[in-house]
Amino acid sequence: MYLILLLLWFIFSGKITLEIALFGLVICSWLYWFMTKYMDYNVKKDIALIKKIPLFLLYGVTLVCEVIKSNLAVIRIVLSPGLECEPTFTTFQTDLKTEVARVTLANSITLTPGTYTCGLEGNTYTVHALDKKFTEGIDESVFVKQLRKLEESV
Repeated sequence: MYLILLLLWFIFSGKITLEIALFGLVICSWLYWFMTKYMDYNVKKDIALIKKIPLFLLYGVTLVCEVIKSNLAVIRIVLSPGLECEPTFTTFQTDLKTEVARVTLANSITLTPGTYTCGLEGNTYTVHALDKKFTEGIDESVFVKQLRKLEESV
């Protein structure tokens, strides 16, 4: 977090001089100390986030790959006039523990073309899909598996 604060300091400063750099180091150090003392933040959280960076990157790559695959599937449906699609609503539940993981899953489903998360209540999702085959195995998708790994690696 300290490095992020320092990076933001340099970005918003506009230029880097010795005085600005030293003043930034002091201000960011004080702000980091304040966060750890009064805002229930600690260095262990920083270390845990740094350890999770490969998992976050893997999730991002997986999301991009799934968006591309879904784009190709939707293009195939749109450009094939004889191909019948069966729009459907599906509900399913997950065992994701954190609200952040559940919302990330809902947003990932919505980002992939052909599916839209209509509702999220607790662990129950309601998804509208352009075709029935888009919802096959959605409750144990690659998104769910990777979000579980992110939750476990605390």
